[in-house]
Amino acid sequence: MDGASSSAAAAIKTDTKRPQTAAAGLFSPINDDLLQKILSRLPALSFASAACVSKSWNQICSRILTRPKLASALSLHPSPKVAVKEAIEKVLAEPIRPHFVVANIGSGFGLYDISKLISKKLGSSVPFIISTSSGIFGRDALTHEFKEVKWGEVCGDGIDEDCSIPAKDANYGILLTVGFVPGLKVDAIPLLQTIKDPREVLLDKFIMDIKDYTASVSDCTSPVGIMMFGDGLRDMKPIVDALDYAMPAETVIVGDERGRFLYRSENESRNVCGSAKYFTDAVTLVFAKDKDKPHGIGDIQFQIALSNGVSTVGSRHKAVSVKVNDCERSTWLTARREGHPEILDGQQILDDINDELANHVDSSDLYIGVTKRRKISIGSEKPRWITSLEYHGVVGGDDQYLYVSGVGIKTGDYFNFYRSDPETALASCTSISSSLKKLKVNQTQKHHCHMSEVFGGFMFACCGRGEPFFGRANVDGSPFVENFSTVPLAGIFCGGEIARGSLRLTGESQKDSDARCTLHVYCTIYLVLSYTPAPAPAPLEH
Repeated sequence: MDGASSSAAAAIKTDTKRPQTAAAGLFSPINDDLLQKILSRLPALSFASAACVSKSWNQICSRILTRPKLASALSLHPSPKVAVKEAIEKVLAEPIRPHFVVANIGSGFGLYDISKLISKKLGSSVPFIISTSSGIFGRDALTHEFKEVKWGEVCGDGIDEDCSIPAKDANYGILLTVGFVPGLKVDAIPLLQTIKDPREVLLDKFIMDIKDYTASVSDCTSPVGIMMFGDGLRDMKPIVDALDYAMPAETVIVGDERGRFLYRSENESRNVCGSAKYFTDAVTLVFAKDKDKPHGIGDIQFQIALSNGVSTVGSRHKAVSVKVNDCERSTWLTARREGHPEILDGQQILDDINDELANHVDSSDLYIGVTKRRKISIGSEKPRWITSLEYHGVVGGDDQYLYVSGVGIKTGDYFNFYRSDPETALASCTSISSSLKKLKVNQTQKHHCHMSEVFGGFMFACCGRGEPFFGRANVDGSPFVENFSTVPLAGIFCGGEIARGSLRLTGESQKDSDARCTLHVYCTIYLVLSYTPAPAPAPLEH
């Protein structure tokens, strides 16, 4: 902190104990512009104290915080106390009023321990989601260097009976992100499952909770954006499909399909952790327009871009015989190549695909992308047909069946084979970088105050990507970092990338007849946050 900031902070600390008139009088010789410059240099906690000194100081502080802000930092210190302290000190180094908090941690840190440390500094009323991720992207709290940190895939299989991670498998670190989004309201809303048999996933209630919350704070029932985290034990496909069905095309949905999480909602009735009635299968941060938005506050936009990391292999197939192994949640099937009458077993199918793969047989993960046409409805609404694309990992094949992960495939469904492809992913990242560069040029060449500007970003990358996939680090982060080097970017490696929304940012469009894909493989999702200031008031006519 420089001299001016230190002096202002010291004055605040001293004079908050005096009567407000005396405190306000302390700087009476200083004009508002100079005072605003001093207050804008304060760290967040001192800034919050300054806002309480007097009505005039509060008004000045409110003028300082009229535009949205994202603050993010990571720490890899093995001590949770030190790591949280380093990250918090960085994100609170400048004025900000937390509207939401997202913390992504390594498996060596406890969710409850981190929640207590964060709440102690940021307060007990701010909605948050803390999740255990497969890795993090962000700027180091101490060096400000942008880092890509990849850990192992998060799953429930390696957890001890006390829900801890064996020391040999633990990873240590935290990525902390704090958001200030004037003009929006934010809260955490969980997807619940009843504990008593028969266990029921309360999907309709989940959709209605999101709509009801949005309607209570906004002039509509559709949020601007949804950030979602699943627990890895629940199949998220029907959940995300239901959200896709229920929300208009303008609502952006992003997130991580598999992990472990802890959350806090502003609404105490939604905080069911430790409840005897419910499990929490997933949780969302819901961003809704504020119907009581103060005058002069502009609009926040959510835009997404998708870096594809798979390419098609071989011919299209049609499922013939389909069997489901519920215990392993896998599917056994035979199929026909499109245009051929012969029914192929698993080994015949894989032999054909391996011939197509040639030199990539051992270096690629293999999937089938199944086009599914299914009926879906919410509550008592009339069911509607939805066409979607769903990926299933190829487990193997023999002289009877092709074995794939997951369920929900039916006889007659068409599918293509896909392989993980770093060349496709790299080309896609380059294309996104070009699109963001155009956005940057438009931003830097703006001549009018009402043009939009990027103030932050989130990134959700497949845990199969990263340095081993590309052969070098920071490929996924580079499209954003190279174009917006001073803008905060917070990213994680995922166990399944959730993305739904318009891809207009990269010039892509999707027809209503196209199969919609909401759960991706080997992709990186970029959520770009931008702000358009409110138009300046028209001059008064004389």
